[in-house]
Amino acid sequence: MLFFDADPPLAARAKKVPLRSEIADSDKWDLTRLYTCNDSWDQDLTKYAESFPKYADFRGTLSSSAQKLCDCLEFDKKLDLLLEKLGHYCSLQTAEDSSEDSYLSRESRFHHVMIQAAEVASFLTPEIQAIDDDTFEAFLKDPSLLPWKNKLTRLRRFRPHILTEKEERLMALATMPLHGHSETFSQLTNVDMQFGFIKNEQGEEIELSHGAFSSCLVKREPELRKKAFHQYYKEFNDHKYTLAATLSSSIKADVFEARARSYPSALEAALFSDRIPKDVYTNLINTVKKNLDPLFQYYELRRSKLGIKELHAYDTYVPIVDSIEIKTTFDEAIEKVLVSLNPLGEDYTNALEKGFHDRWCDRYETKGKRSGAFSSSSYGNPPYILMNFKEDVFADVYTLTHEAGHSMHSYYSQKEQTFQDYQYPIFLAEVASTFNEELLTYHLLEITDDPKMRAYIINRQIDDIRGTLYRQTMFAEFEMIVHEMEEQGEPITLDSMRAAYRKLLETHHGPNLVLDDVLDLECLRIPHFYSAFYVYKYATGISAAVALSNRVLRGSESELNDYLGFLKSGGSEYPLETLAKAGVDMTKPTPIEAALKLFAERVKELEELIG
Repeated sequence: MLFFDADPPLAARAKKVPLRSEIADSDKWDLTRLYTCNDSWDQDLTKYAESFPKYADFRGTLSSSAQKLCDCLEFDKKLDLLLEKLGHYCSLQTAEDSSEDSYLSRESRFHHVMIQAAEVASFLTPEIQAIDDDTFEAFLKDPSLLPWKNKLTRLRRFRPHILTEKEERLMALATMPLHGHSETFSQLTNVDMQFGFIKNEQGEEIELSHGAFSSCLVKREPELRKKAFHQYYKEFNDHKYTLAATLSSSIKADVFEARARSYPSALEAALFSDRIPKDVYTNLINTVKKNLDPLFQYYELRRSKLGIKELHAYDTYVPIVDSIEIKTTFDEAIEKVLVSLNPLGEDYTNALEKGFHDRWCDRYETKGKRSGAFSSSSYGNPPYILMNFKEDVFADVYTLTHEAGHSMHSYYSQKEQTFQDYQYPIFLAEVASTFNEELLTYHLLEITDDPKMRAYIINRQIDDIRGTLYRQTMFAEFEMIVHEMEEQGEPITLDSMRAAYRKLLETHHGPNLVLDDVLDLECLRIPHFYSAFYVYKYATGISAAVALSNRVLRGSESELNDYLGFLKSGGSEYPLETLAKAGVDMTKPTPIEAALKLFAERVKELEELIG
């Protein structure tokens, strides 16, 4: 190897992830809509810290009269509004740069005060639950508590799972220790882990990050995909014991909390608040596993059309259509999203367009920024969107409309619901976001006459269903298995988790995909695994979204109003009832089967298009 003094060092020559200071303000979200400066946040935190001790004034009074209970709930609401805003601001700051010490310090201070308040207020739920049935029913009929009827009725469902006042205080104190694994995972994977540098297709040295890894996997050069995959997973392999211990801690915490509150299992504890029967979860898994053949056929089609001898996991993201190179700027992505959402009416699209221009969205990857994407809101404030947009990753256009779906769900629910009823459950959130993706696909297919472009879009929809329905259901089964292992006293170790995951990989990928030895380390790198029993909602969400988008596109104003009513309902009803009113019954396998049927039809259509 030759070295030339004139050459700058690798890090200087490489295309690195930019610092936040190097990004234009117009490409960042505007958090001044929450707080104009950090001093204002500090003042509100002080205000909250000075106010929450007044919870104690209500101790022992909640059963005395409906008005006393109402006064307490209104006081709690006032502080919760402030707490939500405080937490929203500091969490977004940490997301934009988790290496910034002042952000971490602010978030730590927030959590410290929040836990103190939870300790002081820990008597509230047990005291409300201790109200005898006759008195409680009488209270619900009192006009002063009418705005709280839904909240109180839902709370009453938890009566068998509420502990004594002293026990609730201990659970409140244990909140951070029980959930520290999530922060550990975030810090390790977003800050400490370094994936090195890699040459892209143009021969440029780029820093391999989470975002760059995704970009590499959609490149046409097989060796680039392979190298990026193994280089990326080498870092996870080097930290596998720490990650395994972190995930094991997460699983044990879930099981502990379920047992402490007398739930039959951690899964049923997670489903309880949404009143989702366990059968909905297990039926999803069983229905998908009965319909794996179209997936296996797709893998073989992919292998054949990519012209490779063996198909690996890192070959499953690059578009099969090889002659279309798409680069989309962020502004072009906004335009595509807005046009595709026209079926939802001007009120919807105008509000979203204004949000984009008002800097709801943090657009690009920067050093220390949280990977992936999310939408985050607090009552009366913008529903912010975090993106790590790449112009050469067309899937990011879908990510944008996905997160916009979440944000507009929040926008409508805040407009139509009170604070105590506006927060919709994640089960519904994933419907609103995936619905937008379905409209985008429909729009793109409508405007193109190019067979290759049509094949590309269909390929994208196939991969979307594969990633959202098939893949997330596999994830959901893994979460169920490892929690059952802990509940049955089986060891939760690196080897046992990898073995369980390897078996699922074999079942869900069939004979046409080669499983690399390190692929089962994927069970350690999925962020949602550290907040279990979330991913199944992606799978049910896309199934409901396919059904609802078909209703809106093929229906009349009545079907549109049904869907907008769903967005406006917030958390005022349980999710299965809300979806039923919108026009889909998720207690039956029919919506899942319909989405899987669409997948099979699209695979057949793609095969015909590309020959």
